Amino acid sequence: MAEMLLRGKIKSRKIKWWDAASCGVHAQRGAPVNENAVIVLTEHGIQVRQKFAARQLTQKLIDSSVLVVTMTERHRQMLEDCGNVRCISEFCGCEVPDPFGGSVELYRRTRDILDIACDNIIKNYILKYEE
Repeated sequence: MAEMLLRGKIKSRKIKWWDAASCGVHAQRGAPVNENAVIVLTEHGIQVRQKFAARQLTQKLIDSSVLVVTMTERHRQMLEDCGNVRCISEFCGCEVPDPFGGSVELYRRTRDILDIACDNIIKNYILKYEE
């Protein structure tokens, strides 16, 4: 959800020099987007790419990234020696609930928190990176 939200915001602001990609430290490689994620993103006006498949984070992806944003502080700590790694809670002021296996309502709450975080990533990082 975070990738699709951030990509949508980047596109709507016509920021052509930045992109977002989603990977997991413990992702089920090849897994499709969760049905509840599709529902809540569609409600938010985001068309979900049906060809999306989960992938694992690799050192090559880290090395080619300007910024790596983790979903948890534990993941940030695991990757802190790998470059510019930040936890998403720095951008939204709270822990982001993991909705996996949860209700549509939990996915909505997570989407709304991620939405705020994505706005702050653009405002406090991407646009400042341009300067």
